[in-house]
Amino acid sequence: MIIRQEKPSDYETVYQLIIEAFKEAEHSDGNEQNLVVALRQSQSFEPKLSLVAEINNIIVGHILFTKVEVGKKVALALAPLSILPDYQKRGIGLALIKEGHTIAKQLGYTYIIVLGHPQYYPKAGYQLAKNYNLKAPFEILDEYFMAIKLDSQAEPIEGIVTYDPVFNI
Repeated sequence: MIIRQEKPSDYETVYQLIIEAFKEAEHSDGNEQNLVVALRQSQSFEPKLSLVAEINNIIVGHILFTKVEVGKKVALALAPLSILPDYQKRGIGLALIKEGHTIAKQLGYTYIIVLGHPQYYPKAGYQLAKNYNLKAPFEILDEYFMAIKLDSQAEPIEGIVTYDPVFNI
């Protein structure tokens, strides 16, 4: 498997991949592919943090991290993580997360938040966001709103997370 930065020539393939990945998802509004299109054109987009996973020259996974604000500080949001159904449960998602964390840390980011499955994201080191005094800008059960601190020496951040307006939150 190869994990690399997404290129503009990948956009249509990734668009279709996201549709397929979320077609049967329990928690989906069916709009994740359009969210990615909008995020790519937003101020929060960090091209180095839009990654694809390839197996035998086929894009089988995609992950996107975009900038969010917590007070006057910048963190990242992981959204979405998409794996083709036939390739799920093979560690591809966790590999994309790990590579994204590595790049994010190299770029100087120290915190990442995610709204996601409470049994999945802790495998990648995510904890309840409230453990970091981070709050969602909407009502959500604590177990679904998680965060990770990439650098143990990082200065604490706390407060309500402000997403890019394209999230419509």
